[in-house]
Amino acid sequence: MNYDIKDLNLAKEGKQRIYWADRFMPVLAKIREQFARNRPLEGIRIAACLHVTTETANLMRTLKSGGAETVLCASNPLSTQDDVAASLVSDYDIPVFAIKGEDTETYYHHIDAAINFKPHITMDDGADLVSILHSAETDEKLLDNVIAGTEETTTGVIRLKSMANDGVLKYPIIAVNDAKTKHFFDNRYGTGQSTLDGIIRATNILISGSTVVVAGYGWCGRGFASRASGLGANVIVTEVNSLNALEAVMDGFRVMPMIDAVKEADIICTITGDIHVLRQEHFEAMKDGAIVANSGHFNVEIDIPSLEELSQHKVNVRNFVDEYTLKDGRKIFLLAEGRLINLSSAEGHPASVMDMSFANQALSAEYIATNYQNMENQVYNVPNQIDASIASLKLKALGIEIDQLTDEQQEYLNSWTMGT
Repeated sequence: MNYDIKDLNLAKEGKQRIYWADRFMPVLAKIREQFARNRPLEGIRIAACLHVTTETANLMRTLKSGGAETVLCASNPLSTQDDVAASLVSDYDIPVFAIKGEDTETYYHHIDAAINFKPHITMDDGADLVSILHSAETDEKLLDNVIAGTEETTTGVIRLKSMANDGVLKYPIIAVNDAKTKHFFDNRYGTGQSTLDGIIRATNILISGSTVVVAGYGWCGRGFASRASGLGANVIVTEVNSLNALEAVMDGFRVMPMIDAVKEADIICTITGDIHVLRQEHFEAMKDGAIVANSGHFNVEIDIPSLEELSQHKVNVRNFVDEYTLKDGRKIFLLAEGRLINLSSAEGHPASVMDMSFANQALSAEYIATNYQNMENQVYNVPNQIDASIASLKLKALGIEIDQLTDEQQEYLNSWTMGT
């Protein structure tokens, strides 16, 4: 089997951690049982460009149970868990191309390896796989095999919708990120907890009493701001969207421009999906000892070249912590090279929340296999029936029951004549 990982000898530990995560992913486990019986993905090749974590491993197990041939590469150079990669290769015969800390050249070489698998379905987290498949350098024949794909994250959905609007998207995509059972939970509760986890693991800093600046108040920013506040931080939100900013104010946070916020900040975390959210003028205004992190998909949210230009000295002072000494003597600490802090220095989202996200991935793959001939080259939402069924399965797994509408209530809600 063709693969490129750090060390196969790590497989035993990886398998134990995969099973631990599986204990907290009952919805995906239920889907895996159904897939094993029905084999809805028989004969389908799936190339996944995702974070190589224990949760992703259980998704790959599920796809394989459904009959798919699968290959996995990393969607971020620092997000791979090497023991998980080893277990997928050794214990499950799934080709993996991912090494934690791989350089940029290796990262794209691994994506090329996944593309050369000639997939029918792509699974992306950030749209790098799709973008490279659409590039001029890629053999057009490889695209001929692809029937559709899925996208896991906000950044990727933005890129893919842009491609669709420009008329260059060459196959349909299901925006898994936009499912309610994904972004309401994964983005808010998963990112909120795992981002703080990553910052704390990297720095061992006390959050309580510190001033934390959150750049972006989308679902990920909401989650992070809420968790930071819950640990006792003084939270400041920066935004470019007036409605999001107003919501942050109503949620009890201070809102101000970034140039003012950084002057007070002990910790600044970007979670926007945009480029150069922190740039030269912001570095120049930061106080000595400011900690800078990113939990958006790409490290371009922080203008690292500008930070390096302003600095006279750089040294790695801890794992995932680089100290930049500016020319006036102030120090700025950059975490995880500006890459996803929650996956670089921590383990990413808890398995219980990824349970719903990856249930959406698995069921979207099944939907594609059945319905791709009726899909156009555009970005689709996850079908409502899939979203609702995942929510129902999750409640059942948690042992929670809810009420049902009576016939009278259903009739009332569907009638315009029963207002009194």
